[in-house]
Amino acid sequence: MLRRLAAVVAGEAIALLARFLTAPRAIWSGVAPEAGQRVYFANHTSHGDFVLLWTVLPPALRAATRPVAAADYWLQSGLRRFIGRDVFDAVLIDRRPEMRTEDPVAQMVAALDAGASLMLFPEGRRNDGTAPLLPLKSGLFHLASARPGIDLVPVWIGNLDKVLPRGRMVPLPLACTVTFGAPIRLAAGEARDAFLARARAALLAIAEVQT
Repeated sequence: MLRRLAAVVAGEAIALLARFLTAPRAIWSGVAPEAGQRVYFANHTSHGDFVLLWTVLPPALRAATRPVAAADYWLQSGLRRFIGRDVFDAVLIDRRPEMRTEDPVAQMVAALDAGASLMLFPEGRRNDGTAPLLPLKSGLFHLASARPGIDLVPVWIGNLDKVLPRGRMVPLPLACTVTFGAPIRLAAGEARDAFLARARAALLAIAEVQT
């Protein structure tokens, strides 16, 4: 009971800090912020990505949405475990195939079947390069194949890489945007590469509007 209360308080504090540092603006350009199970898939440039995405969701959606995050990062210390597991109820995926005891797609499907929405970063790692978006990993396709009736909402997180770039310990306050595009679904018979190209194009289309 006390641990759950501490997690709720910590979550509110993290959201407040995120708003203070980034003054985030949610832009619902292709979908409305209404109830319904979804998979939000976004670009990945900072460890703060899912925090900011989670922060701008309306409270009812926030309560039903779980981030998909790297277990090897969020289980490194007691504080990270508390934030990852208790505060955000993250679906923790081991990025090391040789160490896995669970199938990552099965973990995500189980979370969907339990009624959660998900936040997913299909590049698979932080993009520290000059390209706007890395190639998307196949997990998004396999998830869409397993549950084709769930809307996949592309999300572009703008400017957060400048707030907390790799190696920086103290955040730099800057305004950020989180733009939600029109949902997509896997088409009947659509091949993996074609679907991933379409999903990637949906993200890049949002990025182009922002620039």
